[in-house]
Amino acid sequence: MTSGGRVRYRFDRFAVSPTRRALTCDGREIPLISRYFDLLTLLIARRGEAISRNELLDAVWQDVVVSDGALSQAIRTLRRVLGDDPRDPAFILTVQRHGYRFIFSEVVEERDESPLGDEVRLTATLRVDAENQVRELTSSEAMDDALTRLLQPISSPSDEEDRRDAAELLHMLGTREALHRLDRQTGHADARAVLRDARWDVATAGPVPIFGQPGALRSARVLIGLRLRRLWRLAGSRWSSGVAGGAVAGIIAALVGALALRAGPDSTATNAIFVALPLVGLGVGATGAVGVAGGLVIAEVLFRSRRTLALVVCGAAGGGIVGSTAHLLGLWVLEGLFGGNFAPVTGGVEGLAIGAAVGLGYAAATRTADGGMATPHGRNRLASSLLAGTVCAIAMALLAWSGRYLGAMSLDLVARTFPQSQVGLEPIARLLGETHVGPVTRVVVSAWEGLMFGSGLVLGLTRRPRGHAATNASEPDGLIS
Repeated sequence: MTSGGRVRYRFDRFAVSPTRRALTCDGREIPLISRYFDLLTLLIARRGEAISRNELLDAVWQDVVVSDGALSQAIRTLRRVLGDDPRDPAFILTVQRHGYRFIFSEVVEERDESPLGDEVRLTATLRVDAENQVRELTSSEAMDDALTRLLQPISSPSDEEDRRDAAELLHMLGTREALHRLDRQTGHADARAVLRDARWDVATAGPVPIFGQPGALRSARVLIGLRLRRLWRLAGSRWSSGVAGGAVAGIIAALVGALALRAGPDSTATNAIFVALPLVGLGVGATGAVGVAGGLVIAEVLFRSRRTLALVVCGAAGGGIVGSTAHLLGLWVLEGLFGGNFAPVTGGVEGLAIGAAVGLGYAAATRTADGGMATPHGRNRLASSLLAGTVCAIAMALLAWSGRYLGAMSLDLVARTFPQSQVGLEPIARLLGETHVGPVTRVVVSAWEGLMFGSGLVLGLTRRPRGHAATNASEPDGLIS
């Protein structure tokens, strides 16, 4: 062990430099995606120790939630890169029902000061040369065998796993050549979809176009099916956490509103509003979060390379759908019970704008998350939620300025119909310096609602579940990424 300073590891024909984030074999760099490199470094640093799957996931995927499958995928890739056989491992041993252990005993630690080799620089020419070397060292029969496995029909979960493994191997052997050999063979459309799905897990993978290719519609349909099956496994826990966050935010926002109403000049509100308003806030917050959180979950699972656009569009769609539905149901109930016309209450346009704003804020706050669903920790999580809430607050303030009716303003509109109502916003308007509810009150109250809703929803959405490794997520890519 070196004392202090930067350290790198040498074993067999390989060298690993955590500082330079480089893995080399005989002086030539082997590209690895970032998380896989972190996993290899951790296993080597704690060599001889059996590290549990949960611990590995928490250490390497600390800012996202992924499943056990993501770790298995990473281990398979590392074994392939190192030329390791899982049946007779020389480097990475599977510890049954626990995790993994790096078992190569002759690891040398040295100070990471001298260059790893003349070829260590990551230039475009080097990457092409490295890919060519892999092709030269690998027989054409290996690619043919992988193509055969990729094209085989699926009859069991193990077949699907084998097909995925074959797709990754083909990316390592050469994506372009694999696509050329694949073209128009029986089952090529399904195989192209699997290749597209696997490309994010191999650092040297090339593009896998779908549209404009033979069997494009079939490939797109298969790819969507892969993503939707993943969505089915993921959506529940993530979505329910987001809804709970929106509901709690609605309660808190309403409690603050109740305090302001009770303390406002000439207020006629009684202590009953401390029960009634939080119940309303809970309903409004949870209902809005049902749509917006649902849209964000769908976007995170189905997309990757266009994540920001997907979060904005899907968040807007979810908010718009729920807003339109709630608007119609609310009108029918209120007009059926009281016979009044409450047309200006919150509807689809407002829901669409709010959902888009939360999606934009969430995307901006978690823009570096990859390989899973964002779960920032501690202050980062709080900062992410506040950024999303701020963007939502700005959007709701603009909506209110333009004359749109949101949560509290819709409630104030209904209250005007009933002279004895305690939930009119006149006392709050007086606190804000207006004699009646005017633009200042509308903007301030709506911005407060937006801040709480966006922050609460994202705070819930990014909750990191305990024991997430086995139950919560798989690695999402993009339907069109």
